[in-house]
Amino acid sequence: MNSVDLEHALNVAIDAANSAQKVIKSHLSSGDWSVSYKQDDSPVTEVDVATEQAIKSVLTKQTPDAAFYGEETGRSNAHSMNSNDNAVQQLWLVDPIDGTKSFIRNMPFYSTQIALQVGNDLCVGVSNAPAYGERLIASVGGGAWLNGNQINCRDTRQLSDVFLSTGNLGRMAKSPACWEVLGHIMTQVRRVRGYGDFCHYHQLCCGQTDLIIESDVNILDIAALTVAVRESGGVITDLNGRDISIETTSVLAAGTKELHATVLAMIEPVFKHY
Repeated sequence: MNSVDLEHALNVAIDAANSAQKVIKSHLSSGDWSVSYKQDDSPVTEVDVATEQAIKSVLTKQTPDAAFYGEETGRSNAHSMNSNDNAVQQLWLVDPIDGTKSFIRNMPFYSTQIALQVGNDLCVGVSNAPAYGERLIASVGGGAWLNGNQINCRDTRQLSDVFLSTGNLGRMAKSPACWEVLGHIMTQVRRVRGYGDFCHYHQLCCGQTDLIIESDVNILDIAALTVAVRESGGVITDLNGRDISIETTSVLAAGTKELHATVLAMIEPVFKHY
């Protein structure tokens, strides 16, 4: 990671987020866009595709040696990803509009997610939610910043003090054992809400929420947010306690290591079977 200029990479990601925001605003102003559905029945709009193309154009121009992995256009620059030379491998992870279902319904709970992975380490993240009025940026060693202000997680360690937010829970809901554990956790915390998508990660990073549980995610949804959680002092893994990686499909994020350890000890024994 030392051979990569993280300040430059963060500025590139911010430039890409600015470009994405302009594309989204333009399409929303015109109202001239359509919705189609992927093979997995998830929606995609012309705005998603156009936004990713704008992001990709910025990233590939300013970091030509980095590979690209986007929600809509997949992977590119395979030479960089598969190279066996001594250069540090860089991979941009991009979701142009995370929360497309909210976007389609004119809800503000959508965002652009841009992250840079160097080797196996997530090191730069930008989470831009223009309709919600929040931009969260972070880089390893540089802290997490929300709308220009440095932020930190709340020092909550006891379940009885926790504000819990849940996201996608489909896989947990299919398991009576997992659902029972989740229900038990909910009875122990102070407050339960389900803000979902970027929103509860922003809240976690600035101390509004203490704990996030999701059983169904994609790395492109959470890569940038993972950097922000860590840089704001929080802990984020999957529900089995494994580090976040390309293969990650679930999340347990907490504002403190003590809280994370407590909840992981409750969930992991049952979730590891699913």
